[in-house]
Amino acid sequence: MNLHEFQGKELLASYGVQIQKGKVAHSVEEAVAAFKELQSETGTEFAVVKAQIHAGGRGKGGGVKLAKNMDELKEHAGNIIGMMLKTPQTPGGMEGPGKLVRKVLIAEDVYAPDFDACKEYYISILMDRERKQNVIIYSTEGGMDIEAVAEETPHLVHKEYVDPTLGLQGFQMRKVAFNLGLSGKAFKEMTKFISNLYKAFVGADASLFEINPCLKTGDDRIIAVDSKVSLDGNALFRHPDLAALRDKDEEDPAEVEAKEFGLNYVNLDGNVGCMVNGAGLAMATMDIIKLSGGEPANFLDVGGTADAERVQNAFRIILRDPKVEAILINIFGGIVRCDRVAQGVVDAYKNMGDQINVPIIVRLQGTNADIAKKLIDDSGLEVQSAILLQEAADKVKAVLTK
Repeated sequence: MNLHEFQGKELLASYGVQIQKGKVAHSVEEAVAAFKELQSETGTEFAVVKAQIHAGGRGKGGGVKLAKNMDELKEHAGNIIGMMLKTPQTPGGMEGPGKLVRKVLIAEDVYAPDFDACKEYYISILMDRERKQNVIIYSTEGGMDIEAVAEETPHLVHKEYVDPTLGLQGFQMRKVAFNLGLSGKAFKEMTKFISNLYKAFVGADASLFEINPCLKTGDDRIIAVDSKVSLDGNALFRHPDLAALRDKDEEDPAEVEAKEFGLNYVNLDGNVGCMVNGAGLAMATMDIIKLSGGEPANFLDVGGTADAERVQNAFRIILRDPKVEAILINIFGGIVRCDRVAQGVVDAYKNMGDQINVPIIVRLQGTNADIAKKLIDDSGLEVQSAILLQEAADKVKAVLTK
């Protein structure tokens, strides 16, 4: 689960990480009030207006602006709130539709008064699954795309692996500060920053922390100016307070609806809808669709049950995608009997009537597969049955090339 910048900063601050202070606003009026409060609390002369969406590169699309006075603040807040912000990380990139900005973060200016004495760094923490360890990735080239830095100047990207049985050690924090070229007060501040950042990462069951930029101010403080935080969805049951931060407006509506029905759904860019049970079978199904000349339009796992209501909800979600030209249902009947799935498909098809306007191919294998095939074949519906997976893929290819 992704957090907004302001939510991520609040999480970091609760673990003692120094952050760029700010307040959220949903309108120009709230932005003005937030700026006045910030001026009273921090003495900041300028304000940074930051669009709050789940995507990076906001500045490239005009979603981050510096306001040097109240008139500029009103102008920037008015322009950003309600805009369709396009960044390299929004759907379709800079050529896509963008994301609607519903709120902005009004943040203090942490670069004043000595901009030239400030230095930006890049710091992130994530899990290296191959090594089964958390890793701190850091660089002196903050404020830039880390992918470009790694490609063009790989020697400027450092990694510090943390043994999960020992935890983050003092010498590792000092090593990070040393490799960043810090000394004196800034060195001590960075070791403290890394320590608290790692505690937050572990404590929140996060999968990614990215601070870009992490700033050394003119008076040698270390501050998180931005925050990208992703939490492990499988661990949210331990953090109901963090689970409550979920912003459904930032998620695909079809994926949100699928979760409410207990379905695992991920939207893709292809033309063949997939309905399966089990993640492994889903991957195999998508592979064979691609090998047969199609492109999977989604990943949809109906789980261990597939009654009429569940199948009907799955149909509705898949058919919401206008790119879908065919649907392949591939179910292995282990826990769930194939004949029950087949009856669910038939009932759902009849209930939805003319809402289903694309060919459907059904492959059911496992318990009562022969009964299931007969149910499909005798239903009188425009549903094609298959026994082998390759046979199902060939039928999908056939309907796509008609």
